[in-house]
Amino acid sequence: MSAPVQNFAGTGAYPASYYAASANPAPERPPLEGDVTAEVCIVGGGFTGLSAGIELAERGHKVVLLEGARIGWGASGRNGGQIVNGLNASLETITARYGRETADFVGTVVQEGGALIRERVAKYGIACDLKDGNIFTAFTARQMKDLEAKQALWRRHGHDNFEMLDRAALRRHVGSDAYLGGMLDRSGGHMHPLNLALGEAAAFERLGGVIHEASMVTAIEDVAGSPIVRTARGSVRPEALILGGNAYLGHLVPALEDRVMPFSTQMIATEPLGARAAEILPSDMCVEDVRYVLDYYRLSADGRLLFGGGTVYGGTDPADIKAKLLPALGRIFPGLAGVGVDFAWSGNCAISFSRVPQMGRLGTRTYFAQGYSGHGVVGSHLFGRILAQALDGDRSRFDVFAAVPWIPFPGGRRFAVPYSMVGSWWYMLRDRLGV
Repeated sequence: MSAPVQNFAGTGAYPASYYAASANPAPERPPLEGDVTAEVCIVGGGFTGLSAGIELAERGHKVVLLEGARIGWGASGRNGGQIVNGLNASLETITARYGRETADFVGTVVQEGGALIRERVAKYGIACDLKDGNIFTAFTARQMKDLEAKQALWRRHGHDNFEMLDRAALRRHVGSDAYLGGMLDRSGGHMHPLNLALGEAAAFERLGGVIHEASMVTAIEDVAGSPIVRTARGSVRPEALILGGNAYLGHLVPALEDRVMPFSTQMIATEPLGARAAEILPSDMCVEDVRYVLDYYRLSADGRLLFGGGTVYGGTDPADIKAKLLPALGRIFPGLAGVGVDFAWSGNCAISFSRVPQMGRLGTRTYFAQGYSGHGVVGSHLFGRILAQALDGDRSRFDVFAAVPWIPFPGGRRFAVPYSMVGSWWYMLRDRLGV
């Protein structure tokens, strides 16, 4: 039997974020009651589980999804809402570590997650304020050279949608003098992530999928054999199991626990900016810089600046989110000094040591994906689809990712947080020095 799960969900209510305050109406799904059987059981009502569930349901499979709180309660409903193509680890890094064949394969799929989001938004009529375009910004000449190298590398893999921006060209998109230049990816974009998750849940149900909210999984028996998934009020005996809890899987599956480390990132939403919104982001694209610990931001549908950044390893929340983020916002947009902040929130992601997401199996029936390392919006949609394809009989893409070795954090779980903090300080120093 697996270890008891940590009750991350608390009461199960959504955190007091801008996304929760502006969420589309959605039903509360009943908790699991009693003992049931299922062809497939999915643990986790975020993008990984929803993406896999839709793909399986479209293929005629009968699926039960268990969520400990509400749909999109975790990272899927709290993130920056940005469609940023690629993985955290660059194609160059993947080539160096795992070989050109693996990198060439990854190069063929890195834009599929974003395309899949657009496909499902259109197919199922999901109202989530989806818009095109994201921009990477650079502070230094070295960072600009890195962006140019990224553009060239992606072109070699058939992706020619990046446009380099000098300072003047960037100024037409971002009303800030903080940057030297940047790069525009027109195939990127942004949306309201919680509304995307809620829309995907509704699509999954229309396809015959069953969702139980407020159904925290307390234990999984025989996870590598014939799994039995237990909640406080029931159980599921599936033919196949998908674990999509990522940073919120907790201690549920010890075999996966040490592979990733939770980290929290923070966001604020300003008051509606009115005419100032078009001054700071004239083209209404989302933005992130290229530093190791980066800032990311975009406009909401009602003209607020949604600004995120910061990292707390171990997954704890800072005491004062506004105090942490407002100085960074002020450095980028000094004209917004004194702006009102209506919402501030935090949430956990899961990072792998290699910054490459992990996919695999425990035994023959239990599948998992985790460790998106800050690129979970597109990564989770892609990996959810690949998990579903594997369960449906096509393991070709699953096997490639499952074969990528995972790297343990040096010092094990005890030293993962201090090690990562030291590494973070080192890369932040390099960012400041421009090296």
